[in-house]
Amino acid sequence: MKTHDLLIEIGTEELPPKALQKLSAAFLAGVRAGLEEAGLGFTAAREYAAPRRLALLVEELEEKQADRESQRRGPALTAAFDDDGCPTRAAEGFARSCGVENVEQLDHLETDKGAWLAYTVQETGKPAAELIPAIVQKSLDGLPIPKRMRWGAGSAEFVRPVHWVVLLFGDKVIDTEILGVKTDRTTCGHRFHHPSAMTLFEARAYAPLLESQGHVIADFADRREAVRAQVQEIAIQHGGKAVIDPDLLDEVTSMVEWPVAVFGNFDERFLDVPAECLISSMKGHQKYFHVIDDKGALMPCFITVSNIDSKDIDQVRKGNERVIRPRLSDAEFFWQQDKKHKLEEHAKRLYTVVFQKQLGTLGDKVARMSALAGSIATQLGANARHAMRAAELAKCDLLTEMVFEFPELQGIMGRYYAGNDGEDPVVAQAIEDHYLPRFAGDRLPADVIGQAVSVADKLDSLVGLFAIGQPPTGQKDPYALRRAALGVLRICMECNLDLDARELIREAADNYQSLAPKLSVPEATVTEVFDFILGRLHVYYANQDFAADEIDAVLSLRPGRLRELDQRLRAVAAFRKLQEAASLSAANTRITNILKKSAGDTWPTQIDASLLCEDSEITLARDIKLMHDKVEPLLQRGDYTAALTELAALRKPVDAFFDNVMVMVDDAAVRDNRLALLNSLRTLFLRIADLSRLQG
Repeated sequence: MKTHDLLIEIGTEELPPKALQKLSAAFLAGVRAGLEEAGLGFTAAREYAAPRRLALLVEELEEKQADRESQRRGPALTAAFDDDGCPTRAAEGFARSCGVENVEQLDHLETDKGAWLAYTVQETGKPAAELIPAIVQKSLDGLPIPKRMRWGAGSAEFVRPVHWVVLLFGDKVIDTEILGVKTDRTTCGHRFHHPSAMTLFEARAYAPLLESQGHVIADFADRREAVRAQVQEIAIQHGGKAVIDPDLLDEVTSMVEWPVAVFGNFDERFLDVPAECLISSMKGHQKYFHVIDDKGALMPCFITVSNIDSKDIDQVRKGNERVIRPRLSDAEFFWQQDKKHKLEEHAKRLYTVVFQKQLGTLGDKVARMSALAGSIATQLGANARHAMRAAELAKCDLLTEMVFEFPELQGIMGRYYAGNDGEDPVVAQAIEDHYLPRFAGDRLPADVIGQAVSVADKLDSLVGLFAIGQPPTGQKDPYALRRAALGVLRICMECNLDLDARELIREAADNYQSLAPKLSVPEATVTEVFDFILGRLHVYYANQDFAADEIDAVLSLRPGRLRELDQRLRAVAAFRKLQEAASLSAANTRITNILKKSAGDTWPTQIDASLLCEDSEITLARDIKLMHDKVEPLLQRGDYTAALTELAALRKPVDAFFDNVMVMVDDAAVRDNRLALLNSLRTLFLRIADLSRLQG
């Protein structure tokens, strides 16, 4: 079958920078799905995305659908003909629905399951050119655009006004109208460098033509790499190192079609302001890259990326320097004004800011956080006063002018202001760290005080919002409770904190009842929050080498100490590699089934040595007792890997027991004694994990 390249380009006014990549990916996915659904084969499809265009190149697309044969099945032959062999009304109705005059024109379909009337339809494949417009339109209609706009007198709606549409199949234009614009073979270059139209004679000439004549790098990845390389190079030329934030790099790439890096400077006096404030101003307002020296200190300069290759680049530099000066002056002003008041002076005002209508104010939340953070610090052997003080000040910077202007600096500015007020450095650092981790893979609080306050903050939110019936639902998680739960998990496990999560949740619930807003939290909520936190473990371990049944073997026991949970899981993973693992896992499964069938919910626990009569059960009872004494010190130390390795030695006596001993004998006393023996064996393994959950 003949094939041709297909080019689709939607030319628009400047698209939203932060949405460009998502729109481009969705456009490609929609067209690809439409072509595949239509049965049109192709070898490759690639996307192009720039501020003023979304484009796709589909290589070697089939010229038409393949012809195909389809078969409609009608009534069974037993229902299609009466006893005299005449067609029934069902057969005649099926014939009419197929467009044939009589039943004799129908086929008979015979299979192992029976015989039916059937009609074979020959379908001629449609030309791709007929199908493509609808496929493109459907893909455009399905783009993730929160609010579409109209322009001019037409009824078409899109994210931005559309000015041209290219729809080129091979060397021919597919004549149609998309988004109110008639398709053509002409595209436009750079808004300033090449505003006039350019004619395309073949699809694959698209990107080379735009770059060589139109001053447009259409490929997003190529343009991003050009931005990165230019920014890095110009920083090195001026003796520094550019700090390239990936999100900022993507946003800048989405704003330029022909990137040109420009180096600028600002007054050194602004370096007296915390570097994070200057960086936020440069990145957030101006989309500048900041530069650091070889010691990591911020340099009084920036790099912007222009969308034009100016003949007088110095004017571009001066213009950007002029624009950034008032921005940095604002940051300097906020810094000076905020320092006139101690951080603790904002504490009373927190009681005027609502955290959540049913859960009280930020001041109420801080009081609960302080109580819980002090308790956690005490349990960890840390300074409870430091933890409580850090919690009391943790939210105060939310009322400063700097954080009001730059919300992303919450916590960071609290650290600076606390340090300026003479607070203990540990307290100041904990104010910043209590927000950690802010996102997946983020760093954790380095100090135990910061860890205590962070856990307290997250548990307070989890308990309160679950108590009033506002847990996350589907895709909705306005209070970021999934992130909070994952944060608690990571801090407890990765920072090796010996804390019982269930008890901490219960303590947070008690704080809601004893402190404002005097909210009664039922025990069911404590359980619900604990299960929710444990449920995030599947997300936490998603990219680690643990099988789902290994995780289930540990989670089924619902251990409260999260640090131990991680240790137990690693022990199970190591145990599974042993030769004895499969046999002991199967034995645990068998034991569990026997106990459930024979003893219900109440299982015998007392072993009477005088009732042990078979050699194999005497040996097993002795070995279980010896093994218990041997692994108990290991379990107390939390060395679960070593404990399971030792327990693996029980394989031979366990196998011998099941080979030689009948458990369910008629003598009730002997039977219960053997059940108690099995229960003691199972209980020993349950100190670590439920091995019966392991599959295969």
